[in-house]
Amino acid sequence: MSGVHATARIRARADGRGGTALPVLESDGPLALRRTRGDAGEARVVLVGAMSGPLGGDRFAVEAEVGSGARLRVGSAAATIALPGQVKDEARHTVRLDIADGGELHWLPEPLISARGSDLYVTTRADLAPGARLVLREEQVLGRVGEEPGRLSSRLVVRVGGRAVLVQELACGPGAPGGWDGPAVLAGHRAVGQLVVVRPEFADDPVSARMLGDGATLVPLAGPAALVTAVAPDGLRLRRVLDAALKSLT
Repeated sequence: MSGVHATARIRARADGRGGTALPVLESDGPLALRRTRGDAGEARVVLVGAMSGPLGGDRFAVEAEVGSGARLRVGSAAATIALPGQVKDEARHTVRLDIADGGELHWLPEPLISARGSDLYVTTRADLAPGARLVLREEQVLGRVGEEPGRLSSRLVVRVGGRAVLVQELACGPGAPGGWDGPAVLAGHRAVGQLVVVRPEFADDPVSARMLGDGATLVPLAGPAALVTAVAPDGLRLRRVLDAALKSLT
């Protein structure tokens, strides 16, 4: 028995009138895309999960392409919960983002929650042209309230002008390499998040590395980009830290 395979695709283009059109908005299986009201010049899309998952053996993918002069903001209606399934195989969730010169993407999904017994591998890759802009937030919560987490592995790659500015991997939960919950990684926290901001202005005026309170750091990347990494006891406090960091960067 195999899991569910589903792909959702978004393509954003400048409409020639100062706004953003969505010539492609394709949903598949449990991945449903809905356009919502956006600000002037910006298109907004919400990803709605039409069923539970991902479950063991599922293969989900979301692809977004932003053309020159287009502005796109993508969120999700609720948290994604990785659950165990009848198929004794890891689930995979892949995100692929492509932003052209002069395009702008805000990728701001709700948290991913790793439930007990689940096994999920998440891959996010963003490819930007030199003049593109990106705000990308990832939040991962290990276990529901009072619950041990499942196994969660993630890989985040950001490339600007064909050059990798960030390649980051993390594995947590049962079967992960030892030390994931130790002082050098999560230090007992159950929520971890990343915020990547890419702006052409950072090439001439990079951010300065600094602490952002307890459990969060801001560092410049080797390109027009900045990375915030944070840990927190729960998802609510993690979101507060990342929201404050984003406000300071934009």
